[in-house]
Amino acid sequence: MHEMSIARSLLEVIERYAPTNGRARVKIVRLRIGELAGVVPESLRFCFEVASEGTVAQGAELQIEHVPLIGRCRACGADFHVEGYIFICPHCESPHVELISGDELEVVELEVEDVRCP
Repeated sequence: MHEMSIARSLLEVIERYAPTNGRARVKIVRLRIGELAGVVPESLRFCFEVASEGTVAQGAELQIEHVPLIGRCRACGADFHVEGYIFICPHCESPHVELISGDELEVVELEVEDVRCP
C-alpha cells in the first residue's frame, strides 16, 4: 500500500517545517490530493496515525481537499472532468488533452500549537 510511504514522506515534511523546540504539537495537516494520485483517504489517515506515533504529529488531524481530474482539450478548448481515466474530449473527441488538475499531492498548511507546561 503506497499510502504508508506517503504518510512517511508527509512526516518528513512535517519534521522539516514544524517547530522542533519540543514544545510544539501539530494539530492539523491540510492536504490537496488529486484524483489521479490514486490515494485512498481512509488508508492514508490510518497509515498516518500509525506512522506518526511518538512524533510531533501524533494525534494530528488530516484534512484532505479532493481535487478532481480536469482536462483541457487543445483542439476545442473545452475543460471537462476526466471520467474513467479516458483522456479524450467529450465535446469534439480529440485525444489532444492537457491535464489542468488532479495530479496534486501537496501539503497546504500545518496548524501547530504550543504545548508549554506552566
